[in-house]
Amino acid sequence: MAHDSLNRRRFLQHSSAWAGIAVWTGLAGRASGFESANARPRIAAVGTGSRWDHRATGLDGTYGSGKQFPKYGDIVAVCDADTDRRERAAGLVKEWNGAAPDVVADYRAIIDRDDIDIVHISTPDHWHAKIAIEAMLSGKDVYCEKPMTLTIDEGRQMCDVCRRTGQIVQVGTQQRSDEKFLKAIAIIRDGRIGELKQVTCSIGGGPTSPEIPAVDAPKQLDWNQWLGPAPQVAYRSLAGPNGETQSWSRSHYEFRWWYEYSGGKLTDWGAHHVDIATWAMDKTKTGPISIDPVMVKHPVPFKDGYPTADNQYNTATEFLIKAAYADGMELTIRHDLDNGILFEGTEGRIFINRGRLAGKPVEDLATNPLPDGALEQVYKGRPLTDHFRNFFEAVADRKQPVSDVFSHHRGLTTCHLAGIAARLGRKIQWDPRAEKVLNDKQAQSFVSRDKRHGFEIET
Repeated sequence: MAHDSLNRRRFLQHSSAWAGIAVWTGLAGRASGFESANARPRIAAVGTGSRWDHRATGLDGTYGSGKQFPKYGDIVAVCDADTDRRERAAGLVKEWNGAAPDVVADYRAIIDRDDIDIVHISTPDHWHAKIAIEAMLSGKDVYCEKPMTLTIDEGRQMCDVCRRTGQIVQVGTQQRSDEKFLKAIAIIRDGRIGELKQVTCSIGGGPTSPEIPAVDAPKQLDWNQWLGPAPQVAYRSLAGPNGETQSWSRSHYEFRWWYEYSGGKLTDWGAHHVDIATWAMDKTKTGPISIDPVMVKHPVPFKDGYPTADNQYNTATEFLIKAAYADGMELTIRHDLDNGILFEGTEGRIFINRGRLAGKPVEDLATNPLPDGALEQVYKGRPLTDHFRNFFEAVADRKQPVSDVFSHHRGLTTCHLAGIAARLGRKIQWDPRAEKVLNDKQAQSFVSRDKRHGFEIET
């Protein structure tokens, strides 16, 4: 009852605050009110690692999504479990905004504030759903970097809370706002490759690590807070010439290669390519009926779906996994071949990745272009724009953004199912309507995970 009262109050505040933003010009639907100081939304950033901005981690470079947000609102608070990262983030925000944000160590200080409209989540994957759900329940809209969840059950919870609260959530699968990917889907929807039969997502293999010793966590890192819902374990790190952190570890960028915090490449890149494949296949309201791990290699031995060593990366390094759908369509997820998506139909095929869109149906566009508005139709009837503006426009007019919770959940469920099958080493059957594994209690047990005491998700 308390959540309901809070949501009603926050909705009224939110509607009033955004009234000045929805200044539309003609049929283009462009919001032109982001410049008004009293109309600009107030944003909090939770998680300020390299996806938020490389410079917040102490690196040089321009990579990161955080700097896009000051175009449309004011960042008023930053939060991270790492003192150094949140302090650097505060300095960057002061450069962008002209004013220093509040700096907090615990995200709950942001959730509890009534004057924050939007939460931008860039934490490790195992924190995404809890923070997003609590933000929605407090009346805040959310931009959540991919993958949205750590488990299928978290996705169901996200959908339920988003539906109940009416909050706007954009998932950071930016390929949905990339014109090349939209054109690929438009080609398929226009029948240019005939009936779509087979899709192959090549997402790259996962890394291995040497044995990583247990050591004291760095003084600037609150290891307990970083772990959050995940099991309490020793901090591990080994310095070396590896990636942006110049180390192998259980934290920061390297969390991706531990099933405790991520799904490895199956969710790290699968959240991009399998998401686009699911969208193009028109499967965003359903899912596969079986998932077959034809070939999977892990860097450590597994027993009953769990790694038997805790001192090395444990997510799959090589894989060939097939997902079959009730209508006979098939999706293959593999580690090799060119990174990208191959769509094969009865009359042709096309290949798409972030660098190119290729195939005879693409070449034929020179003499037989797509109908006017074909890309916009794929883009939920909106004019094409970047992924961040799409979110802010959706917030302004209270409509679903292009990468909504519900459709992303379905594509990511396929990634999670691939991970479950990979961990157990056997084919599993899935009921996409009930969202349950059939005739396999052990596999079904991986659909959700217990949260550490004090970090449970309450919906």
